[in-house]
Amino acid sequence: HFLRLCEHLDCTPDIWALHDWSTWLTPFFRPGGRRFDTAFYLCCLREPPPVCLDMAEVVSSQWSSPSEATESFLSKEIWLAPPQFYEIRRLANFASLSDLYTFCLDHALEERERWMPITLLTANGAIQLLPGDDLYLEDSDYLEKNLSTEKNTAEIMQEGKTFHRMVLHNRHLYSLHVTFQSKYKHIYPKTYVVSESRL
Repeated sequence: HFLRLCEHLDCTPDIWALHDWSTWLTPFFRPGGRRFDTAFYLCCLREPPPVCLDMAEVVSSQWSSPSEATESFLSKEIWLAPPQFYEIRRLANFASLSDLYTFCLDHALEERERWMPITLLTANGAIQLLPGDDLYLEDSDYLEKNLSTEKNTAEIMQEGKTFHRMVLHNRHLYSLHVTFQSKYKHIYPKTYVVSESRL
């Protein structure tokens, strides 16, 4: 259908402007729950394109910098799923769109990782573990179940040296802890810990 649409409009989509950024498989939440295999792409544009709202999948739109999106999330104006928050914080490493574009071109041939977070349920919350973290288990059993512990989140955070995890304080409050280095030369977000006043 898409090819017929392009033929009808006599246009060719500029797929070469898309940069493969990352891929996430949503973690196990509950038996029978929906899972998503989501690829993130980047496209650097001079002007924001028009957005057509369909009032189903897309009900509003907003263009924001990484810092603006983070603040909107923390102030509960918008909601970001953990992978979206992680990617927004990853983009915060770049001072300009030009720097981001240069990075994408330089890393076009590098392999991309496909991540599936594993959820560790603590006595008082949840931590999403990512590949490379000391507690991450490369075990197919965790495709369909969560880890759990009787320790609280603070106790878990005092253990280990290599972190690649997100602490889920509540629906609008996440902290990132990243001491792991990418094996494919991708850039990871800096550690981002929410202030005590927000907890």
